[in-house]
Amino acid sequence: MHDTAPSEGAGKGRRKLLAGIGIFSLLSFLGIGSLGGKRKVVSCAPPDEKETMKLLSQDGKLVEVDISKIKKLNRKVTDKELQEWVRRQ
Repeated sequence: MHDTAPSEGAGKGRRKLLAGIGIFSLLSFLGIGSLGGKRKVVSCAPPDEKETMKLLSQDGKLVEVDISKIKKLNRKVTDKELQEWVRRQ
């Protein structure tokens, strides 16, 4: 007669193999399989040049200032305020 024991064992082994492959593919599909986490992206482009403006300092020297550091006023400076601001040396 035929012995059915080896074919049953082979079927269980195949089922375990297919279940393992299915679980592994499901985990990798969900992103859980990667151990590295998020990857850092490094830009190869040259750094952006900051926009600067040349201004006159209070002691009369010409300096370059980053535009993002300049506080903008909603009004014009009067002649009197400008004369008081400049130091007389």
